[in-house]
Amino acid sequence: MKALFLAGGMGTRLKPLTDNLPKPLVPIMTKPLLERNILKFKEYGVDEIILSTCYKADKIEKYFGDGAKFGIKIQYICEDVPLGTGGAIKYAEGFFNETFIIFNADIFCDINISDMIKFHKEKSAAVTIAVTQVEDPSAYGVIEYDENLYAESFTEKPEPSEIKSNYINAGIYIFEPNILNEIPESEVVSIERKIFPLLLEKGYKVAVYRSDAYWMDIGTVEKYNKIHQDILNRTCSLPEFNEENKEIFIGENTIIHATAKIIAPVYIGENAKIGAYSTIGPNTVIGNGCRVGISNVIIDSIVSDKMSIQNNSTFSSIILSSDYMVCKSVTNTKVVETELAKKNIAL
Repeated sequence: MKALFLAGGMGTRLKPLTDNLPKPLVPIMTKPLLERNILKFKEYGVDEIILSTCYKADKIEKYFGDGAKFGIKIQYICEDVPLGTGGAIKYAEGFFNETFIIFNADIFCDINISDMIKFHKEKSAAVTIAVTQVEDPSAYGVIEYDENLYAESFTEKPEPSEIKSNYINAGIYIFEPNILNEIPESEVVSIERKIFPLLLEKGYKVAVYRSDAYWMDIGTVEKYNKIHQDILNRTCSLPEFNEENKEIFIGENTIIHATAKIIAPVYIGENAKIGAYSTIGPNTVIGNGCRVGISNVIIDSIVSDKMSIQNNSTFSSIILSSDYMVCKSVTNTKVVETELAKKNIAL
């Protein structure tokens, strides 16, 4: 089965993480978000993925190539200018002549795609939309549906007075190929605002697949931090933490000094080195190839790959890379200038 991944967004709200990276390549526990999603879809039986790209498309193609090293076929279609979700789907029309999946590439979720495909077939639907429940749907697309789980209406980013459902569009769709005929060609068009309502007007069956599985759109730095904390605390799944009661992951060829203290939950990548008397954790991610010196304390933080932290440094509630240091809190995220970040680190 084929899947279309919509991976062209600029990730403006995710800056500074997306200053030098396209959003799909932002790492989740040392691996790009897009890589983790591709491998997950492979487990569901998807054998070919089309990546619809735009922003920094060359970096995505360089990383994934033809997909051979991931055991899956990958092809690309790049928009010269953003065409919206509907326009991007139409632009990829030539790849699809049978039922296919569409996936917004900035999502991390545990929604069971195999079960969703089965549901789509049972409902004889032209389109099936995955929905998930959120406390505040005002920033999302709300879908109302009947007792048979067919969509009745769509409201994008409703005002409080307009909210009639807490089930929102989860950004995962199953399409029959004839639906592509309903999308205008070479136009900027939203699948959510224009095409889905049009399908209802024309009498197409649009099924609604409800799921209470973990779901997160990684659109902001706050959400980027939360997904890591949710993984560490096992609110959502990750292959490295699939073993029962496993709260500390240490990658291959990583060396931890006998006097260092690792306080769960912690994720430490491959080829890292943790020096004497340093404390790592809780709620901390250390990237691949990092060097943490003597007597450092790193708590509630995310440290990107290949960082080298000198002796006697303390970091708490930060996201740290060679380009930026982001200070985190529940209500505010502050980007600290690079030079300030470099005072305590050797690059």
